[in-house]
Amino acid sequence: MEQVKAITTEQEAETAVQYIVVRIGNEQYGINIKYIDNIVRNQKITRVPKTQTYYKGVINLRGEIIPVMSIRLKLGLEDDEFTDKTRIIIVKIEGATIGVIVDQVREVVTLDDDNTEKITRTSRDDAASGYISSIGKSKGELISLLDIVGLIVEN
Repeated sequence: MEQVKAITTEQEAETAVQYIVVRIGNEQYGINIKYIDNIVRNQKITRVPKTQTYYKGVINLRGEIIPVMSIRLKLGLEDDEFTDKTRIIIVKIEGATIGVIVDQVREVVTLDDDNTEKITRTSRDDAASGYISSIGKSKGELISLLDIVGLIVEN
């Protein structure tokens, strides 16, 4: 009986994914933790001319120049409001490093297939819906799981 239990636990571990839960506006979003390199407090962002409106500029993080993107603007929401809870999440995707601004970092959750549901897209009217891969459920709350690769790579 113990052997069967061990196999089930191993299978659950394979399908479980950790997400960092962040608040953007009034919504909670999850970002797959495998893409996250660092989380830093808000700092001076140097504006770069002639870039997309959702790029706020660049920061100097320990000698590395990192572009910073506003998820709010990319999702079609109002501009960022910087508070003491605002954070810049440093994301590494396909060899590129980029910072994304979030209103607040809440917690890390582990979700398996039983706690997530893929969403079907009926229309592309809502900018945010194009970047949500699925919906997660944790502690009675819903978390929109971001397709962070699509959000950052897609122009």
